[in-house]
Amino acid sequence: MPLSEHEQRLLDQMEQALKVEDPKFASHMVAHPGRSRLRRRIAVGVCGLVVGLGLVIVGMAITQIWLGVVGFVVMVAGAAYAFKPASLRDFGTVQDDGSVSAAHPKRQSRNNGSFMQRLEERWDRRRGQGW
Repeated sequence: MPLSEHEQRLLDQMEQALKVEDPKFASHMVAHPGRSRLRRRIAVGVCGLVVGLGLVIVGMAITQIWLGVVGFVVMVAGAAYAFKPASLRDFGTVQDDGSVSAAHPKRQSRNNGSFMQRLEERWDRRRGQGW
């Protein structure tokens, strides 16, 4: 049942008052589609992990190696899907104007040379400190 015009106006006024009074709490109360997506991804991944483990156990019990291998592949795929690092970018905070900002600003990449150069610099520093 939809809200009447008067009820919708009152609800909007209450929402604006909450944003002014406690913006941090108001930002936490806004539904984030990224959070539900992350939960769903983790749930599907864990289910895949459990199914894969079951296949490994069944494969060992009936001595079918190929079933155990398939179960292991399903386990690894489920874990990779559940804990994919890119899904953490879905989190953000809602600003007063309703826009969503990133939880962490993009980190600047280090362009201080190659990996090996940085490793050699660290080694030289340690040798200089008497390690």
